[in-house]
Amino acid sequence: MEKIYVEKTASRGIAVAKIYKYEELDLKPVQSKILEQDKEGQINKFLDARECVRGELEKLATTNEIFSAHLEMVMDFTLEDSVKSKINDEADNAESAVSEAISEVAAVFEMMDDEYMKERASDIKDVGKRLMAQLKGVSLPDIGSLNEEAVILAKDLFPSDTVKMNTDYVKGIITEEGGVTSHVSIIAKNMDIPALVGVKGILDKLNTGDIVCMDAGEGVIIISPEEDVLNEYRQKKQEFENEKQRLKKLRGNPVVTKDGRKISLCINAGNAEDIEKALPVKMDGTGLFRSELLYMEKTHFPTEEEQFEVYKRAAELCPQELTIRTLDIGGDKKLPYFEFEKEDNPFLGWRAIRISLEMKDMFKEQLRAILRASAFGNVRIMFPMIISLDELREAKEIVEECKRELRGEGKAFCEDIETGMMMETPASVILAEEFAKEADFFSIGTNDLTQYLLAVDRGNKKIADKYSYFHPAVLNAIKHIIDAAHKENIKAGMCGEMAGDIKAAKILLEYGLDEFSMSAGSVDYVREELLKLTGAV
Repeated sequence: MEKIYVEKTASRGIAVAKIYKYEELDLKPVQSKILEQDKEGQINKFLDARECVRGELEKLATTNEIFSAHLEMVMDFTLEDSVKSKINDEADNAESAVSEAISEVAAVFEMMDDEYMKERASDIKDVGKRLMAQLKGVSLPDIGSLNEEAVILAKDLFPSDTVKMNTDYVKGIITEEGGVTSHVSIIAKNMDIPALVGVKGILDKLNTGDIVCMDAGEGVIIISPEEDVLNEYRQKKQEFENEKQRLKKLRGNPVVTKDGRKISLCINAGNAEDIEKALPVKMDGTGLFRSELLYMEKTHFPTEEEQFEVYKRAAELCPQELTIRTLDIGGDKKLPYFEFEKEDNPFLGWRAIRISLEMKDMFKEQLRAILRASAFGNVRIMFPMIISLDELREAKEIVEECKRELRGEGKAFCEDIETGMMMETPASVILAEEFAKEADFFSIGTNDLTQYLLAVDRGNKKIADKYSYFHPAVLNAIKHIIDAAHKENIKAGMCGEMAGDIKAAKILLEYGLDEFSMSAGSVDYVREELLKLTGAV
């Protein structure tokens, strides 16, 4: 018997079952250069494979919106141009050209620090896997063919793998790679399948047929458990199921402090699909809608109409509150169709609101789309990385300029739409009282705020122990922000990781935080903790 402790819980839950080791096909490209007369044939081979993949994805997209994004990726003209260039200019065969082109696009995402964005690389690779299978004329493995209970073990899983899973048989997922914000992790949560990801070396320890116990909440895997341990985990599994049903019964219960203050529980989302899948938790709204994902999934700056349709749908799904953060790129977040100048320290460079204010036409297209969507729900505009009153005032004036244009065009929008700002820099903390006089709301981004206040790179493993939002400096900053907001009668929310940490709930409640915004999977747990703290349960 061996016990392994794991850091990355993708989806809580307990499983006791045999291992099914999911073996990937060898889809490595044949490495060979081609002759001039063969180039047209290789390009046509790629286009034929793409057409087959397009058909597959169109069918999948009718039942799962993840594949709508995959469909855009495979039909991306940038991908097509890259493949054709490698065939024409470098004499690569179709397999090599596709493999290289996919790797280059995936690498853009993998280099990002933001976990949510980094995990989009797996979606690019999923599209590449489909293309390579078509080029090689082979069928991809099908987890849907399982006919007995098992815990899936794999190097990594792609959305097209997990979407086929039958929850009657798949009782858990363990991967050697991957992150908690990947689409696979999101699918696992939505399907109520316990999942642990990024378990280094696990493929060498287990084979098909081995029995494991896994507790994804505690981050524990037990290999070849003894009979008493098996019984213990079977009991724990039943207790977990009972707890889950109990938490579901609390959904919809308002969190109200003893002095009558209503606390909002919201979710963070990257697209309308995230909101739709979170609706069963009965959240109070979307406290952070990451608009940059829309930009990063496109092959061009999205048009006003493209953005409007996305924001409108999100507003209709979540009419009680939809807080859209304006474009937050730069730093670790790049766009495949826009060349950023190399910076020695991109996290302190040209990013977020600095880009929007400089690229005013692009900014106006986004603001016009957000304003138009505000006619369909309680939409709020939130500016990232503000460090001066001049920036806030300039951003608000551009909003007013867009309003004047829309009035002249007879297009509907909410006249009194709220405009707020992220509180994520030392400057915003120090100037919080001044900002509170001109912003309609604050949202505390604890991820960047902690990094900047402590001068600790949150992606640097060597100093990971120094990165903590429980550091006294960070706590003092949070308290100061909330107090400054309340002094001017505006609300202070939080959309960083700290908001979804039940260990932080008591502190934040005492500080007077008005809104907790987090991943959908954390809402039930934070709600219960807050209900306990307020004496409601």
